[in-house]
Amino acid sequence: MKIIEDQKFDAERALYGSDELLVRNCSFDGPADGESAFKESSRIQAENCYFNLRYPFWHDHGLTIKNSEMTQMCRAALWYSDHISVEDSKLHGIKALRECSDVKMKNCDIISPEFGWSVHRLEMDDCSAESEYFMMRSTDLHFTNVKMKGKYSFQYIENAVFENCTFDTKDAFWHARNVVVRNCVIKGEYLAWYCENVTFENCRIIGTQPLCYCKNLKLVHCQMIDCDLAFERSQVQAEITTPVLSIKNPLKGSRISVPSVGEIIRDIQAGTGEILVQAQEKKEVCA
Repeated sequence: MKIIEDQKFDAERALYGSDELLVRNCSFDGPADGESAFKESSRIQAENCYFNLRYPFWHDHGLTIKNSEMTQMCRAALWYSDHISVEDSKLHGIKALRECSDVKMKNCDIISPEFGWSVHRLEMDDCSAESEYFMMRSTDLHFTNVKMKGKYSFQYIENAVFENCTFDTKDAFWHARNVVVRNCVIKGEYLAWYCENVTFENCRIIGTQPLCYCKNLKLVHCQMIDCDLAFERSQVQAEITTPVLSIKNPLKGSRISVPSVGEIIRDIQAGTGEILVQAQEKKEVCA
């Protein structure tokens, strides 16, 4: 493996088509403002590097990035690449990861609008993220101990597991399919509308109008805080451990168990799902 250390690159395609290359303590920055430093490369390792130019890792195969920084100017850093490992790094440019596969990320700081579109087989551990449209249309995801803040996250994703995460994001999980969310806190408006085969286990759900228009939705031992107009036109099996402000028109075949509910709204013919209110002073069972 060739090693390059302590150098600065700013030329167009500075290391284009490289193979089996270790780049250490290098900077990709300068007046030439060149793009695509590692395009069409393979078996690349970058350690303690600084990336301030656009599109450094496109069409790469076998990529390891450690202790490195991709600045706000480093747009669209990783596209069309596979077998990627990113650790202890900052990804701060827009669209930092897209159309990639077989990706592992650990201890990373992500500030990147439109991050992670159409990514397949991504493992993310102990990371933080700020983004809009985070992970849209991605598949086969496994997130552990991830903190995320933004809008419109995880839309149209499929086949995913999230464990011990905290998400502060409105319109999350819209149209998601085949997803398990376990031991997580999810805060934000309009959670998971139009989703299918999604399960929340031991989660804390916070915010208005959650979980509407869902198919085969399951909640297992979940808390719901400040939740009103929940489950509108959803097919749901839910075990809720906290009071709910209001439940609206769950569909036939639904079964919702809740300690108490401020209001049950049934104003359409199809809204006949079963609601079991456990409080002694108020109980409604509707089939």
